[in-house]
Amino acid sequence: MKRLFNRLLPKSWRSNVVVIPVIRLHGTIMAGGGQFRPSLSLASTAGLIEKAFSFAAPAVAISINSPGGSPVQSRLIFRRIRDLANEKNKKVLVFVEDVAASGGYMIAVAGDEIFADPSSIVGSIGVVSASFGFPELMKKIGVERRVHTAGQNKAVLDPFKPEKKEDVERLKALQLEVHETFIDLVKERRGTRLKDDPDLFTGLFWTGKKGLELGLVDALGDMRSVLKTRFGTKTQLKLITAPRGLFGRFGLFGSRQGFSAPDIAAAAASGVIDAAEERALWARFGL
Repeated sequence: MKRLFNRLLPKSWRSNVVVIPVIRLHGTIMAGGGQFRPSLSLASTAGLIEKAFSFAAPAVAISINSPGGSPVQSRLIFRRIRDLANEKNKKVLVFVEDVAASGGYMIAVAGDEIFADPSSIVGSIGVVSASFGFPELMKKIGVERRVHTAGQNKAVLDPFKPEKKEDVERLKALQLEVHETFIDLVKERRGTRLKDDPDLFTGLFWTGKKGLELGLVDALGDMRSVLKTRFGTKTQLKLITAPRGLFGRFGLFGSRQGFSAPDIAAAAASGVIDAAEERALWARFGL
């Protein structure tokens, strides 16, 4: 309503304050998630992204702080940002906080320009799969693993059975395909800004300062300073948040019907595993 009223006023009376919508994409990237352990996915970010691009603003600013996660969700978020940027004809300015690595960097390249702190971590353009193997433990505790499948490859990489060479080769082939998709995306978006460095797509990561030299980012700086320099000292930053009522949009703590004891117990059990995986992702970058 305020923007509509402002447009109806004579030009000499209109406010010259530029308001830039800001989206915060912070956390690990994975499908699912929930109230107990939220994560970045298309489902959790689509509404915020749509809302940000609905503003009558010359650009959308995105703050990223993510060690990565699901390559699928990363690309879906990237794609939604670029589709709306093209549809609304708006610039996207990305600002890296602590880290934009792996899937976090995949989202970052949705920006027309990427800014980072000199000590930010960027890169890690690669694909990793991690698991555990327990065949010797099973023998020691006297437990027999019984698996019955229809399809000879249905139980590949079973953590309770010895690893097979052919299964590992199959997994690596899949990883190479995903890696190639990632590389193509970065090359498409960064183009000639990328330096010809043999380590660029090996999964290594660098500081924002070195990332600038390699062409992974465009400049060093923080959001507030860059936006006020770009659009004027009166520029205001508008953080886009999910709509919430007194107890959240869907009820107490965001649930339509609240949480039952089994809900809480199940979330706690799965949360232990999720927390370990999330901690491992952040730990790779010393965070």
